Formats: sequence, structure tokens, C-alpha cells
Amino acid sequence: MSGKNPSAGPQYTKSGNTWRVITPETVLRNTVTDADGHTANLTFEVWTTDADGKPKTQVKLTDANPYGVLVSSFVASGKTAQVTVPYGRLKPGVTYTFHTSAYDGNLYETDWSPWANFRIEPYVTFPAPQASSSIDPVAQKIVEFTRTDPGPALPTLRKDGTTLKAPTKKRTCGKPDAQGHELCFELNPPSKKALRPAAPVGPAVDLVDWCFDKPSGLDYMNRTEACLKSIGTGTLIFTSTDPEKPALGTATFKIEQRIKTYPKKGDSGSDFAEFDQQIVLVPQHIDPELKGVRMKWNVGSSCKSCVTSKIRWADNQNNNAGDAYWDAATADQYSGRWGTIQTTWSGTGKETIDLGWSITATVDAGGNPATANFGSSGVDPVRELAPRCDDILKGVSPGCVLPFFKPTYTVDTNLYPAAGAYYWLMQEKMPDHAGSVKWDSLLHYLGPDTTVKNNSGQPWSANDSRGLVCPSGWSKHPADASLGTLSCDEYAMATTHESGGFPGGVNKVSSGDQCAQLFTDKMGDSSNFGLLADTRKAENGPSGKERCGRASIPDVQNSGAFHEFPAPSWRMLDNDGFFVRNPGFEHCANTSTTCVWRKA
Repeated sequence: MSGKNPSAGPQYTKSGNTWRVITPETVLRNTVTDADGHTANLTFEVWTTDADGKPKTQVKLTDANPYGVLVSSFVASGKTAQVTVPYGRLKPGVTYTFHTSAYDGNLYETDWSPWANFRIEPYVTFPAPQASSSIDPVAQKIVEFTRTDPGPALPTLRKDGTTLKAPTKKRTCGKPDAQGHELCFELNPPSKKALRPAAPVGPAVDLVDWCFDKPSGLDYMNRTEACLKSIGTGTLIFTSTDPEKPALGTATFKIEQRIKTYPKKGDSGSDFAEFDQQIVLVPQHIDPELKGVRMKWNVGSSCKSCVTSKIRWADNQNNNAGDAYWDAATADQYSGRWGTIQTTWSGTGKETIDLGWSITATVDAGGNPATANFGSSGVDPVRELAPRCDDILKGVSPGCVLPFFKPTYTVDTNLYPAAGAYYWLMQEKMPDHAGSVKWDSLLHYLGPDTTVKNNSGQPWSANDSRGLVCPSGWSKHPADASLGTLSCDEYAMATTHESGGFPGGVNKVSSGDQCAQLFTDKMGDSSNFGLLADTRKAENGPSGKERCGRASIPDVQNSGAFHEFPAPSWRMLDNDGFFVRNPGFEHCANTSTTCVWRKA
């Protein structure tokens, strides 16, 4: 007789009283027993359901018999019998119910087992592509960052703003002069209570036009520009070496910095790859005893193929100012000085350029110069402010970027919802969550300068990786004709080190058959589509342990979803990190229930 515990799968999970199935090639199961201990089989009958989940209309599962039922193989008494419903007989998004009846080779069971409801639920559902979209796949957000080497006078901060390392030398002093006067330079970080724009100026003089109205006390950057507002204030202390005498006077300046790189030559107006630097000095007060103050900006560079211009000093209105000098009688917060220096690069290959900065100050009242060191482009493993210049990219003239900034490619899920659904699911299911912003897990670009070689001795390419995950012998899963031409899409992409085909990579597999197998198909409501499990290679569907994905999706979406990657302005080279966003699906909490697309 049939058992009383019919189930549907693969994966055999329930939502309430309904089995949740991840593929239309549903596996139906039930136990079977025979009083005499003989082998027996089960007949499986499937029906649609009404609004109450009760049987409504029988579904024809096969043309092999006039009853439209599937019959299992004979199994030993007490064992589980099962059948697999062929593709095309059941529709995703529809609730069905089934029951079974046993046969031992001589007698048919007169009763049926209990009914069991099941529903084919895709991992993700989405409509046909929208007619238009406002998503810019390569648009970037300005991000906050922390400097790993702010110099000996300022604290080194963690990402959360707490202090990692206290200053080692907050104040530096010049040697006393013949009159026993000494000039000291002290740096202090900005007050966290006053996160306001630093100077009442517009972008005309600012090297980074979005920086001037950012709050002080923080640092910001994108792929080509950096805005440093955490340097704080520099105080000049003019005093006597005689401890019995009070300080003669002080002067305080607010200090900021900018870096701007140009992704290709000509963007800056020069005929070379170029990056520019700027310092902003705004007097807060100057005691009359100092008479006047002059600042010298000292810029250091490790560049081997660079030419650096003289510093151009401008006032807040971008008029030439000659140098950074203030008369004590007339200096105020509106008399800021902006020093800009241009560096052109004419090298070959690629070069990451370390930078360093300090200021040397003098006062008219006397004393020897005092210098404050406010850091470098960052410690060696990070180098967050080190420009990289190259002439490697084909079809793009030489240029420079800030490679510490990790760009985000946004899949236009309005135009390519099937691709975005698939990428989102893989980011959630893969052990390393490759490319996910939510999981803070980077993908790494397979660039033209890779040192990995293929069997022909040529640089490893995306085609090499793709050939392993999506070989020529791969066959697409059947799907509704409305999806059009289908093609094999791999995740992580073949253009990354995280691809299942990349040699030595963290997700390397020996065959694309080891990847999670998925496909797209039309839903039973005929208006939406879904991403389902392809169980031809893995009977139980994706386990969540697979290091890669292989999916059958519409070719136009496969080829279109990443057609703007990488943006030329990013100057992506080998192993550069980046993220992938799928905004139509990121509202979904997890993969335990069907994620439904939302227009972004």
C-alpha cells in the first residue's frame, strides 16, 4: 500500500502545508509497503488545485498511457518510490496536488494515499525587460575613507573613526634664532563637533568641484578624485626659549587637501597622463606679534617618469596670489590660499606613485622655519592616495586613477532582469558571495596585464575561463519560446579572478558541471518569468556550496547586462577589485523564499 508521507522536490522543503519545489521537472515521492514483502510500484496522479488547495483538474503527465499518470519502478517493500515529471507538463508558480496508489505485480491498491500539495517556486521572479531605464551602470558614489598614514602629528584612525594609533610627534620646532626666539608648528585634527564646510568658496578654485561643501573632519574619494578634510588645523607658536617668558603669539590655519587624476591624456589639457594635487590653507587668526606668515608646501613623489610643475597659488576667487603669504593685519577666513601642482607621467607599462606632504612655515617676527609633516599616500599594503598611471589599456590613451577606490558596476535590472536575478542569487548562495556589496566581497578583474598564461603561452583571457564553465558541448535547458535565443551565462564572470575557470582562483572548478545549474522560464501566469534549478547535472539542485554558477538565460540579457563594463574612466587593470549591484533584487532578505523583482 502507498505510504502516508508523499513529498515533492528536489530539496523537499515545505512552506506551510505545501512542498516548495525549485524546478518544473518535479520529483514526486512516497513510500510503499507490501503485506507479503514483495516489491511494488506506485502510480502518481497530479491535479491542479482550486482556491482552497483542493484537487480541481487532473494534469496529463505523460502520453505513454491513456490515464496520463506516471508509474515508478518496483522497489522493495518499505522503500521510497519516485518519479520525475518531464519538462513542460507543470508550470512554475502554480500549486498542484498529487497522490499515489500501489501495485505489487498482482493486485492494485483500491485506495489512494493522502493528497500532498506542491508548488513550483522559482528563486526569483521578474517581468519582461522594461522599455526604458534611468539606471546608469557605471555611475559611482563618493565614499568616505580613512588615511592609513596621516603623519606623526595626527592620529591614525580606524574605519569607524576610532583611534588606531595616537600621534607620535604632535609638535615640531625650528632651531632657536640668535634672539632666542623659537617657532613651532603643531597639527590638530578637526573638531568632530563642527563638521561644516571649510571655506565659503565655490568650485571655480577647487580642484575637486564636489569637495568644497563636504563636511570637514572626514575624507572622501571616488576613482579619480580625493578630498581630504581630516587634516584639521595647524597652529604656529612663536615663543622664547626662556621658560620664564610667555609665548609671543600664535597663528592658526585650517588645512585641507585635494588630489585629482585624469583617466586619459588630454582630459587635463596636457598631452600626457596627469594627476594634480592641491592644498588649501585658510587663516583662522594671526596674532599681530607675528607680523606676517608665509607657508611653503613640500610635495614628495616616488615617480620615476614624472615632471612636476611649480606650485600655482590662488585666492578664493581663483586669482593668482603669488605665494601663500598673509599679513597679520589683513588676514581672515576669507583670505584662503589654494596651491595647485601638476604632475605629468610619460612612462610605459604601469606605475603606482607614492606621495608625501609637509608644510614649512616662517613668520616675519623671527625664528627659524618650522615644518609639519602630515603624512603620505598610505602604508604599503593600502596606499589609498597613491595614483596609478599606465599606458596598457588598448584603444585608450595613457591616464591615471586612484586604484584604492573600488568601483561598483550596477546591472540595469530594468532592462536585464533575468541577468540581474541570476547574479543576485549567486552572490547570495556562493560561499564567498563574490561581488556582493551586502557581504563586502570584491570581484577582481582579469586585466590585459595578467601574468597568468594559457596553454598557448598567451595571457589568460575571459574566453579561456568561459570555455571551461560554458564549453561548446553545453546544451541549454528547454524553456518557453518567448524567451528567445538562450545562451550560457557564468558567474562569477569570465572577466574575473573569481570565475570558476580561472586557474588557481579561489573558485576554480575542473568542469562547469560543478557549478550551480540554473535556467530561466516563463511562469504559469504567462506574464512573468522565473529563475529555476536545472537538475540535469545535479539532481537535487544547487546546494549553496557551489563555487560558481552556470545558467541558461536570454542571450540578449547575457550580452547586454555587462556591455558597459569596465568603464574606460576606471582604467581597470589586472586584479583591480570591484562590486556588482543588482538593484531590482537587493530588497530581498534571503533565498529561502521567492525574491520578486522591483523596478529600480
